[in-house]
This record gives sequence, structure tokens and C-alpha cells, in this order.
Amino acid sequence: MAAGTGRRVSSRKTFFLKRVFPVLWFALVALSVVAALAGVRAAKPVPPPVFIVPLLLFVIGYFVLRRLVLDLADEVFDEGDALRVRFGSDEERIALADVINVGYTQFVNPPRITLTLRHPCRFGKEVSFSPPSSFFSPFLSNPYASELIERVEAARPG
Repeated sequence: MAAGTGRRVSSRKTFFLKRVFPVLWFALVALSVVAALAGVRAAKPVPPPVFIVPLLLFVIGYFVLRRLVLDLADEVFDEGDALRVRFGSDEERIALADVINVGYTQFVNPPRITLTLRHPCRFGKEVSFSPPSSFFSPFLSNPYASELIERVEAARPG
């Protein structure tokens, strides 16, 4: 099947979160450092926290983005007995029978569904994606995650 067949089950916000937001975040941090350096160059006293805070924001932003956003699949499509997962131009079809666990984390932003695979695919032993969510989703379970858990259980061999 071609890319994009089946029902899309990943959030459309993933592109913004993975590609646009990190650039904006690090540009804002860099801009604050440039502004502080301009103050130093103008021979105005600049307190040390003006340099320490952007450094902390850079480090914290890097680790948070790496842990919660950058490992998310770009797109995931439900094809019935399998999920088609895309990271950039790489694509893999993961049979539901090859999934040994479906984890859903709802109290993070963005919410995540993590598939643990019986056999690693080209993306590793775990594949995570962000399902579509609503404003109230932190307080509700995701209906697709519940459905996927049941379908994976039904697809298990034996």
C-alpha cells in the first residue's frame, strides 16, 4: 500500500512540534543571548543570570524536546491489520500481531502512544506517536489508544 493509505491516527500537530517549535525555541534563546551580549558591548553592566538562564533554557529545552517530541513518528496510518509508520522519508508497516504492548501517556504534552514490538523494526524496538487530541484530552482517555489495545490483543498469535 502507498503512503497515506488508511485512517490517519497521528496528530497533525506533529510537524509543528518536531520541525517548527524547536527552531522557534532555540532562536528565542539565542536572541536573548545576543541581547545580553549587546548590553555587554555597550559597556552596560549585565548580571550573570542574564547568561545563565538562557543556558539553562537551552539545556532543558534540548532534553525535553529529545525525550518527548523528537522521537515521535511523523505520520501513522491505521491499515486494519497493521500500522504504517513514517519518519521522514522512511516508512515501515508494523503488523498488529508484532506489537507486544501499547502504552498511552496522557499527562504529557503532546500525549503519546508507544508501541513495543516483538521484533525491532528499522525505527527500533519502540515506536511512539502522538494521537489526535482535544483540549480536554489530558482528563480523558484516548479512544484510539483503547481501541488499539483491544485490536493488538485480538491479533496476538495463539
